[in-house]
Amino acid sequence: MEETATLLVCCPDRKGLVAALAQLLYGHGANILDSDQHTDPVAGQFFQRIKFDLSELHTDRTSLEAAISEVADRFSMSWRIADGLHRPKTAIFVSKYDHCLYDLLLRQRAGELSTDISIIISNHPDLRPVADQFGVPFHHLPISKETKRAQEDNALQLLRAADVGLVVLARYMQVLTDDFLKSFEGHVINIHHSFLPAFMGSRPYHRAFERGVKLIGATAHYATADLDEGPIIEQDVVRSSHRDSVQDLVRKGRDLEKLVLARAVRWHLDDRVLVYDNKTVVFT
Repeated sequence: MEETATLLVCCPDRKGLVAALAQLLYGHGANILDSDQHTDPVAGQFFQRIKFDLSELHTDRTSLEAAISEVADRFSMSWRIADGLHRPKTAIFVSKYDHCLYDLLLRQRAGELSTDISIIISNHPDLRPVADQFGVPFHHLPISKETKRAQEDNALQLLRAADVGLVVLARYMQVLTDDFLKSFEGHVINIHHSFLPAFMGSRPYHRAFERGVKLIGATAHYATADLDEGPIIEQDVVRSSHRDSVQDLVRKGRDLEKLVLARAVRWHLDDRVLVYDNKTVVFT
């Protein structure tokens, strides 16, 4: 595998940012493989993603990161660097719907997702055979109003024991508490079965049918304390018509849910997403 790293930066826009980062990496012997940038003129913010080769680095990794930190201080820059050889571990939370779970497991097995799916957690036992089929540990944590907090604590213990870095809510029909989300802030991706901000909350396909919409969609976003209002990573839509029943909308929507969630998970794992002001910049 390539000895690479990815640098993601965000800061107030000003002249010299691209040059400063390019010169820094060149001076340490890093070879830039890919670079993409974006400027938000309204917010006055600059964003950049740089993937670079470390194999001929003149200095060590610590010295490189110290130099990046020095430049970051000069430009009031927030930054993070990700090792290209690192494979974060992922947990999938599900309830009874299996389409997104199957899709992620198949894509991971095919090498499309640079992660190890190390645990599946569910509030129902129904999908244990799917986990067994793929050899992934399955934990059934039934949730009621009285047990919700205790079961979330149990889930957090399981995630920490498995060294999980990303949680994917693959049609997990439970609302996570603020405390849980703070423990994995910016690392919980949810798939919502509507084109947000339309039809937030429950039964969006039924509500779309009642409104007679001509487009239905799916949205993958980072989960936050505000239900279905977290930063959006990816969305897609498909046409619907007066001929479509609720079941037709559900069938069309499930195809979208799989695609949209897989894209969002892949982009997150590939360090292509920057979050600001409850929005995202996605370098695809």
